Amino acid sequence: MSLISATIFAGLLLSSVAEIRETSWFWRRSKTPFQWLLCFPLGTRPSGRVFFWSYVFYLSRFLHMFRTTLSVLRRRKLAFFQVFNHSISAFMSFLWLEFSQSFQVLAILFTTLVDSLVYGYRVWTAIGLRSACFPFVVNCKMVLLGCNLVCHVGVLLLHFFNGGCNGMGAWVFNSFLNGVVLLLFLNFYIRMYIQGKKKKSCAAANNNNNELSDTSKLKLN
Repeated sequence: MSLISATIFAGLLLSSVAEIRETSWFWRRSKTPFQWLLCFPLGTRPSGRVFFWSYVFYLSRFLHMFRTTLSVLRRRKLAFFQVFNHSISAFMSFLWLEFSQSFQVLAILFTTLVDSLVYGYRVWTAIGLRSACFPFVVNCKMVLLGCNLVCHVGVLLLHFFNGGCNGMGAWVFNSFLNGVVLLLFLNFYIRMYIQGKKKKSCAAANNNNNELSDTSKLKLN
């Protein structure tokens, strides 16, 4: 999974650079390359090398769904936001292709980069190498969702102030699903980490109080 994600990331990045280099003469006065990555011009058709890698990414989402299904059958403990995210990812990718949705290039680049890092890290720890001193996987997911949120705001601004973006109907639905995923992730993060830290601190405080009481009893004896 890590190698597949890294391949899609490299292929799409190189294809996007080549596409920008060859077509920038057409729109250089109206937008920058970053604006093109966020906002496809109206009438963009889902063809060419960039959309080829978008199609490969769409096919890779079925592998994620298959892995999630295996994890559920093995009765591995999964957060609901993970199951929900992997369940809708193929459908969202299909909408990107079908309607040539704006922002899909950056979304795929962010997602494949994080996936390659996350799966590579899991291989790293599975072979017995030292793990990170912080929740690496959760932090990567947090960065991914944060970048998606910022880019969604950018797409909305470009659509209203720069002449319109292609595939905005699919973008609205995609934004709704991403909002649901973000809320589920925040709920998971609060329950697992913030409340978990509070419980650990309370338990440590109780242990210290018990040790102090035992020490005072020994001194009295």
